[in-house]
Amino acid sequence: MTTASAPISLARWGSFHVGGREVRVEGAPVREVLYTPGSAPARLDPNGTYLVGGMYAQFMVPEPRRGAVPLMLWHGGGLTGACWETTPDGREGWQHFFLRQGWEVVVSDAVERGRAGWTRIPEETGGVPVVGPLENPWLRFRIGPGTPQEGHVYPGQQFPSDPESWRAFIRQNVPRFTTTDDLILAAYGALLDRIGPSVVVAHSQGGFFGWRAAQEWPDKVRALVLVEPASVGLAEKVAALRGIPVLMIFGDYIADDARWPTIRAHGVAFADAVRAAGGSVDVVDLPEHGIVGNSHMIMMDRNSDQVAALVQDWLAAKGLWQGDAAG
Repeated sequence: MTTASAPISLARWGSFHVGGREVRVEGAPVREVLYTPGSAPARLDPNGTYLVGGMYAQFMVPEPRRGAVPLMLWHGGGLTGACWETTPDGREGWQHFFLRQGWEVVVSDAVERGRAGWTRIPEETGGVPVVGPLENPWLRFRIGPGTPQEGHVYPGQQFPSDPESWRAFIRQNVPRFTTTDDLILAAYGALLDRIGPSVVVAHSQGGFFGWRAAQEWPDKVRALVLVEPASVGLAEKVAALRGIPVLMIFGDYIADDARWPTIRAHGVAFADAVRAAGGSVDVVDLPEHGIVGNSHMIMMDRNSDQVAALVQDWLAAKGLWQGDAAG
């Protein structure tokens, strides 16, 4: 396996926007807007055609390429693709890790996140964004009890939880919607159409879209890696997952959390349903494999490369990675 000290050679690197649908607005009042202080007012007519539900994607193709197909990294709620690029304490993220192994890596910002295009809110989104204070993820992501200001972390905690790193993490948090799932799923479908069959690695809320994308477009998802998925797919479409190997990963401190025992139980029950339909799902609880101290943000924890290596070995065992260049 390639080490983190090796340089990365890229054959190609770029980005694009994809997806969305047109919405027509008529009958809205015209107004004047001063776009820039010291400039001149502009007449703004909001009537016309809007593009709603597009998303952003960045691709990097290493040289040599050893992954049989591209590997996509889908972020969770309130986050963007930046969560895969680097860690709050400045280490390389999973984007670097998998590039070093020879995977073409695609990092995306879902609808209404990061570098994706925005639209009229709340008219076209059906709701307003949810934004939490910096104290909120401390408990929700299983960093520790209390608040970040108090600084208490769970024993052996792997998340970089010092004040500077915590604020670096919070700075990348963005608003999220609870009313745009259909738009997001459609955009991921457009992304899969653009890139082609891929391995999908999805975190938290992204796990819900990973399940659903695999059910809607099973020919486009070669394998599904779900990092603490926050939800499951549709029970009535479980048979669509028969030919797609799935790896589910859960971290530490789950048993005593208010929400995660239920979330994990739902995920394991859905995995059982997939197996009953003839599919293959491997559920990995990291502490049972000697990997301890992981928060919900596994790809940012100090042992993130150890977990990525577990994923890499699983993908290789499924025949999706070649030790020699794929071209």
